[in-house]
Amino acid sequence: MNVADLGFGTAPLAGLFAPVAEQDAQAALRTAYTAGIRAFDTAPHYGGGLAEERLGRFLRTVRRDDCEISTKVGRVLESCDDEIAPDRFVGGHRVRRRFDFSRDGVMRSLESSMTRLGVDRVEVAYLHDPESAMDAAMTTGLATLYSLKDEGVVGAVGVGTNIVDVARRFVDGGDIDVVMLAGRLTLLDQSGLDLVESCAQRSIGVHAAGIFNSGILAAPVDGARFDYKPAGPEILSRARAIAAACIENGFTLNGAAVQYASLFSAVERTVLGLRSVSEVEAAVASAVHIASEALWSTLEGMRIPMPNHRPIKTK
Repeated sequence: MNVADLGFGTAPLAGLFAPVAEQDAQAALRTAYTAGIRAFDTAPHYGGGLAEERLGRFLRTVRRDDCEISTKVGRVLESCDDEIAPDRFVGGHRVRRRFDFSRDGVMRSLESSMTRLGVDRVEVAYLHDPESAMDAAMTTGLATLYSLKDEGVVGAVGVGTNIVDVARRFVDGGDIDVVMLAGRLTLLDQSGLDLVESCAQRSIGVHAAGIFNSGILAAPVDGARFDYKPAGPEILSRARAIAAACIENGFTLNGAAVQYASLFSAVERTVLGLRSVSEVEAAVASAVHIASEALWSTLEGMRIPMPNHRPIKTK
């Protein structure tokens, strides 16, 4: 794994769980770019457009062609007088989010995103959390994105979800280029493993996101979150046991969490939600310091599945 395999997930920059100041957001993006990260993932859902705006301001300061930008469609943002359903984002815009996978909805969503980003194309466009409208997402949603791909506005078409069965429907019948799977190929949750293997067989790329499972695999402290909620005692104990195994093998839990998904051949990119310079620096260190084969063997002994043919890594 190297830094170029990482993607910068911008949800935290839009105040996921806690606010982030503009200057801190820009400093984190600049640090990532300087370190060699060139893939940036965003969505209108994040802070009601705030993440896209902040990323857009950063993109105006660098060479656009050096960057891989992905965003998502399926939620149309509508202005409102009061903040409605902020959905874990603190300090975001006061908007109403409306699911819409119709042609008009997808076009409106992507056009608005590109305006906020200040770009005329995106490298990847995902259908975002389509489980509430699968028929529309798999028909008009996909068709619209592929027409935009034909026009050169979209480079690749994908689905972004944390529900394995939803992703599988697109993999089995949606003719997509890439899957962003959040939180289901991690040291704590490998429920997406069969799906990832199916993607490898079909030459569908996988972008692994949510690899810290909302934070517990970054720091398994009391009150840590797992899948957006406070972790229960069993999950917390499991995370601490994995952390201890990492330490015993001369590595860190953070580093193992970052590198685990990259062991699987279908995973093209590991996308990390980052909010500060220090988090970016830790992510870069996690990518460049190689875990030992002894660590992966230890974790395999703890019933964490490993690829059948993984590259042998030594210190």
